[in-house]
Amino acid sequence: MIQDFTLHTHTIGFDGDHTVAEMAMRASELGFKTIGISNHFILHPDILSAPCYGYSRRGHYQNIYCDNFDEIMSRFSKHRDDLERVAADANINIRILRGFEADFFYYPEWQKQFQKAIKILQPDYIIGACHFVEHNGTLCNVHDMANADSANRDIMLNKYWQKIRDASNSGMFSWMAHLDLPKKKLVGTDEKWIDTEAKVIETLKQNKTPIEINTGLYRPYCNEPYPSPRIMKMVANANLPVLFSDDAHNVNQIMRHFDEAKQLAQECGIKNYLTLQKILDFSQKNM
Repeated sequence: MIQDFTLHTHTIGFDGDHTVAEMAMRASELGFKTIGISNHFILHPDILSAPCYGYSRRGHYQNIYCDNFDEIMSRFSKHRDDLERVAADANINIRILRGFEADFFYYPEWQKQFQKAIKILQPDYIIGACHFVEHNGTLCNVHDMANADSANRDIMLNKYWQKIRDASNSGMFSWMAHLDLPKKKLVGTDEKWIDTEAKVIETLKQNKTPIEINTGLYRPYCNEPYPSPRIMKMVANANLPVLFSDDAHNVNQIMRHFDEAKQLAQECGIKNYLTLQKILDFSQKNM
């Protein structure tokens, strides 16, 4: 196997389709020794007024968003109890870890509230993510970038990449997820962003922040993972540690496209792969 763990997964009750037990059993069948469940920790007082929230409700995954600390803590406390219950089940033949995929925000109370949540919930690892940027008083995501005019799109993209750098500088995250996320909507793929991407990689290198090769983007119209091959070559030159993530939202997505991603990583020159022990060591040191 490329690696004997998969840590970027989502379950029912957030925006996944299957239970913790179902995800764990499928991962075990595929030969993994460890699965981590890392549902979205997205906390912002204005999140329910973001343009994407209406789409989320229609898609029945609005539970990934919270606008107050008590609500998100209640949700994740119940989720933690479920994880512990499944992990203790003798029929589950796989190690289960607790994680977050946490969005990094700038509003004054966010870091204080997030650090409080970490102390209470004690996750085994935290994936850093930037699904949103603040623009013109509104929380915008990649769909909003795609729908914006070119000038506003470029402003949002610059804010996105700066946010990745600031998240790395915070030192709070075990690794950064889907680095070039706007590519999901075919945004920011042109060569004018190469210098910006290079600056981001330099920041990650300075902070020794790992990244994931996220295989969730492999589709007929974008036959590559996050990040793009041009970014992966920068990652290889910087010798950044990487891991493979399937970003699985259901049992059929676990370990998806890992073989293609491994081949591409090798072609791009990546050799520094993150071990599970290094991830857990980071958590014990920084949480």
